[in-house]
Amino acid sequence: MNRLDPRWLLAVALAGCAFAAYAQTMYRYVDPTGRVVYSDQPPPSAAKDVQAKRLQENVIETDPVPFAAKEAAEKFPVTLYTFDCDVCKQAEALLAKRGVPFTTVIVSEEEGAEKLKALTGKQSAPVLQVGEKQVITGFNADRWGAVLDNAGYPKAAPAPSRQAAARATPGGATAPSAADATQPATDTAPPAPPARGTDYPK
Repeated sequence: MNRLDPRWLLAVALAGCAFAAYAQTMYRYVDPTGRVVYSDQPPPSAAKDVQAKRLQENVIETDPVPFAAKEAAEKFPVTLYTFDCDVCKQAEALLAKRGVPFTTVIVSEEEGAEKLKALTGKQSAPVLQVGEKQVITGFNADRWGAVLDNAGYPKAAPAPSRQAAARATPGGATAPSAADATQPATDTAPPAPPARGTDYPK
Protein backbone atom coordinates (compact mmCIF):
# COMPACT_ATOMS: atom_id res chain seq x y z
CA MET A 1 0.00 0.00 0.00
CA ASN A 2 1.39 3.37 -1.01
CA ARG A 3 1.90 5.89 1.76
CA LEU A 4 0.79 9.46 1.23
CA ASP A 5 3.64 11.89 0.86
CA PRO A 6 3.58 14.31 3.85
CA ARG A 7 4.55 17.11 1.46
CA TRP A 8 1.42 16.39 -0.56
CA LEU A 9 -0.76 16.54 2.55
CA LEU A 10 0.85 19.82 3.55
CA ALA A 11 0.46 21.22 0.05
CA VAL A 12 -3.22 20.24 -0.06
CA ALA A 13 -3.85 21.82 3.35
CA LEU A 14 -2.11 25.04 2.36
CA ALA A 15 -3.87 25.08 -0.98
CA GLY A 16 -7.25 24.65 0.71
CA CYS A 17 -6.60 27.59 3.00
CA ALA A 18 -5.38 29.75 0.14
CA PHE A 19 -8.34 28.81 -2.02
CA ALA A 20 -10.82 29.65 0.71
CA ALA A 21 -9.21 33.02 1.38
CA TYR A 22 -8.39 34.13 -2.14
CA ALA A 23 -10.37 31.83 -4.44
CA GLN A 24 -7.35 31.63 -6.79
CA THR A 25 -4.52 29.11 -6.45
CA MET A 26 -2.08 27.84 -9.06
CA TYR A 27 -0.71 24.31 -8.72
CA ARG A 28 2.57 22.93 -10.06
CA TYR A 29 3.12 19.19 -9.99
CA VAL A 30 4.65 16.26 -11.86
CA ASP A 31 2.14 13.80 -13.29
CA PRO A 32 2.71 9.99 -13.43
CA THR A 33 4.34 10.29 -16.90
CA GLY A 34 6.95 12.72 -15.60
CA ARG A 35 5.42 15.79 -17.22
CA VAL A 36 5.39 19.08 -15.28
CA VAL A 37 1.86 20.46 -15.12
CA TYR A 38 0.61 23.93 -14.15
CA SER A 39 -3.10 24.16 -13.39
CA ASP A 40 -5.66 26.01 -11.33
CA GLN A 41 -7.29 22.65 -10.53
CA PRO A 42 -6.11 20.50 -7.59
CA PRO A 43 -3.68 17.79 -8.77
CA PRO A 44 -4.60 14.09 -8.86
CA SER A 45 -3.59 11.85 -5.98
CA ALA A 46 -0.81 10.26 -8.06
CA ALA A 47 0.89 13.62 -8.66
CA LYS A 48 4.40 14.20 -7.34
CA ASP A 49 6.33 17.26 -6.24
CA VAL A 50 3.12 19.24 -5.67
CA GLN A 51 3.48 22.97 -5.16
CA ALA A 52 0.61 25.36 -4.53
CA LYS A 53 1.10 29.05 -5.20
CA ARG A 54 -1.36 31.70 -4.10
CA LEU A 55 -2.01 34.24 -6.84
CA GLN A 56 -2.54 37.90 -6.18
CA GLU A 57 -6.24 38.62 -6.25
CA ASN A 58 -7.50 40.72 -9.16
CA VAL A 59 -9.91 43.38 -8.04
CA ILE A 60 -12.28 44.86 -10.58
CA GLU A 61 -14.19 47.99 -9.69
CA THR A 62 -17.86 47.02 -9.81
CA ASP A 63 -19.28 49.77 -7.62
CA PRO A 64 -21.55 51.89 -9.79
CA VAL A 65 -20.80 55.05 -7.80
CA PRO A 66 -17.63 56.74 -9.15
CA PHE A 67 -14.73 57.29 -6.76
CA ALA A 68 -14.92 61.07 -7.18
CA ALA A 69 -18.60 61.03 -6.21
CA LYS A 70 -17.85 58.90 -3.14
CA GLU A 71 -15.07 61.23 -2.06
CA ALA A 72 -17.29 64.30 -2.48
CA ALA A 73 -20.16 62.58 -0.67
CA GLU A 74 -17.96 61.98 2.36
CA LYS A 75 -17.11 65.66 2.64
CA PHE A 76 -20.33 67.21 1.33
CA PRO A 77 -23.27 64.76 1.55
CA VAL A 78 -26.27 65.76 -0.55
CA THR A 79 -29.87 65.80 0.67
CA LEU A 80 -32.80 66.52 -1.65
CA TYR A 81 -36.02 67.80 -0.12
CA THR A 82 -38.68 66.90 -2.63
CA PHE A 83 -42.19 65.65 -3.36
CA ASP A 84 -44.20 64.55 -6.40
CA CYS A 85 -43.94 67.57 -8.69
CA ASP A 86 -42.53 68.20 -12.16
CA VAL A 87 -39.81 70.57 -10.95
CA CYS A 88 -38.78 68.06 -8.28
CA LYS A 89 -38.46 65.37 -10.94
CA GLN A 90 -36.16 67.65 -12.94
CA ALA A 91 -34.06 68.16 -9.80
CA GLU A 92 -33.81 64.40 -9.20
CA ALA A 93 -32.90 63.85 -12.87
CA LEU A 94 -30.03 66.33 -12.61
CA LEU A 95 -28.55 64.54 -9.60
CA ALA A 96 -28.99 61.12 -11.22
CA LYS A 97 -27.43 62.37 -14.47
CA ARG A 98 -24.32 63.45 -12.58
CA GLY A 99 -24.18 60.26 -10.53
CA VAL A 100 -24.56 62.15 -7.26
CA PRO A 101 -25.42 59.95 -4.25
CA PHE A 102 -28.15 61.69 -2.27
CA THR A 103 -30.64 61.20 0.52
CA THR A 104 -34.27 61.99 -0.23
CA VAL A 105 -36.58 63.73 2.24
CA ILE A 106 -40.23 63.63 1.16
CA VAL A 107 -41.66 66.96 2.31
CA SER A 108 -45.28 66.03 1.62
CA GLU A 109 -45.01 63.67 4.61
CA GLU A 110 -45.26 65.04 8.14
CA GLU A 111 -41.73 64.11 9.20
CA GLY A 112 -40.21 65.48 6.00
CA ALA A 113 -42.22 68.70 6.28
CA GLU A 114 -40.90 69.26 9.80
CA LYS A 115 -37.30 68.75 8.63
CA LEU A 116 -37.81 71.20 5.77
CA LYS A 117 -39.37 73.82 8.05
CA ALA A 118 -36.48 73.46 10.51
CA LEU A 119 -33.95 73.84 7.70
CA THR A 120 -35.43 76.73 5.68
CA GLY A 121 -38.31 78.10 7.73
CA LYS A 122 -40.49 77.60 4.66
CA GLN A 123 -42.63 74.89 3.09
CA SER A 124 -41.52 75.01 -0.53
CA ALA A 125 -39.52 72.45 -2.50
CA PRO A 126 -37.30 71.26 -4.07
CA VAL A 127 -34.45 72.21 -1.78
CA LEU A 128 -30.86 71.04 -2.17
CA GLN A 129 -28.57 70.72 0.83
CA VAL A 130 -24.87 70.12 0.13
CA GLY A 131 -22.85 69.51 3.26
CA GLU A 132 -23.96 71.19 6.46
CA LYS A 133 -24.02 74.82 5.38
CA GLN A 134 -25.05 75.07 1.72
CA VAL A 135 -28.82 75.14 1.28
CA ILE A 136 -30.33 76.11 -2.08
CA THR A 137 -34.08 76.67 -2.22
CA GLY A 138 -35.80 76.30 -5.57
CA PHE A 139 -34.41 74.41 -8.55
CA ASN A 140 -32.07 76.17 -10.94
CA ALA A 141 -29.91 73.82 -13.03
CA ASP A 142 -27.00 76.25 -13.40
CA ARG A 143 -26.93 77.21 -9.74
CA TRP A 144 -27.22 73.62 -8.52
CA GLY A 145 -24.55 72.55 -10.99
CA ALA A 146 -22.13 75.19 -9.74
CA VAL A 147 -22.61 74.15 -6.11
CA LEU A 148 -22.07 70.48 -7.00
CA ASP A 149 -18.97 71.41 -9.02
CA ASN A 150 -17.50 73.27 -6.04
CA ALA A 151 -18.18 70.25 -3.84
CA GLY A 152 -16.17 68.05 -6.21
CA TYR A 153 -18.95 65.95 -7.73
CA PRO A 154 -18.41 64.65 -11.28
CA LYS A 155 -20.18 66.55 -14.05
CA ALA A 156 -21.62 63.30 -15.42
CA ALA A 157 -22.04 59.71 -14.31
CA PRO A 158 -20.16 57.03 -16.27
CA ALA A 159 -22.40 55.94 -19.14
CA PRO A 160 -22.42 52.16 -18.40
CA SER A 161 -23.31 52.62 -14.72
CA ARG A 162 -25.62 55.62 -14.92
CA GLN A 163 -28.79 53.80 -13.89
CA ALA A 164 -26.99 51.64 -11.34
CA ALA A 165 -25.51 54.72 -9.71
CA ALA A 166 -28.94 56.24 -9.24
CA ARG A 167 -30.31 53.04 -7.73
CA ALA A 168 -27.36 52.85 -5.35
CA THR A 169 -28.05 56.23 -3.73
CA PRO A 170 -29.18 56.22 -0.08
CA GLY A 171 -32.45 57.90 -1.02
CA GLY A 172 -33.28 55.34 -3.68
CA ALA A 173 -33.39 57.85 -6.53
CA THR A 174 -34.66 56.48 -9.81
CA ALA A 175 -32.50 56.58 -12.91
CA PRO A 176 -33.79 58.24 -16.09
CA SER A 177 -35.86 55.91 -18.25
CA ALA A 178 -34.72 54.42 -21.53
CA ALA A 179 -36.87 56.96 -23.32
CA ASP A 180 -34.98 59.78 -21.63
CA ALA A 181 -31.67 58.29 -22.71
CA THR A 182 -32.70 58.52 -26.36
CA GLN A 183 -33.37 62.27 -26.26
CA PRO A 184 -31.19 64.43 -28.56
CA ALA A 185 -28.02 65.89 -27.09
CA THR A 186 -29.49 69.39 -27.26
CA ASP A 187 -32.12 68.35 -24.69
CA THR A 188 -29.74 67.16 -22.00
CA ALA A 189 -30.02 70.21 -19.72
CA PRO A 190 -33.36 70.55 -17.89
CA PRO A 191 -35.04 73.97 -18.10
CA ALA A 192 -34.35 76.31 -15.19
CA PRO A 193 -37.60 77.24 -13.40
CA PRO A 194 -37.79 80.19 -11.00
CA ALA A 195 -35.46 79.88 -8.04
CA ARG A 196 -38.27 80.54 -5.56
CA GLY A 197 -39.24 76.84 -5.52
CA THR A 198 -42.61 75.16 -5.65
CA ASP A 199 -45.08 75.09 -2.79
CA TYR A 200 -46.07 71.54 -2.13
CA PRO A 201 -49.76 70.71 -1.56
CA LYS A 202 -51.00 70.72 2.02
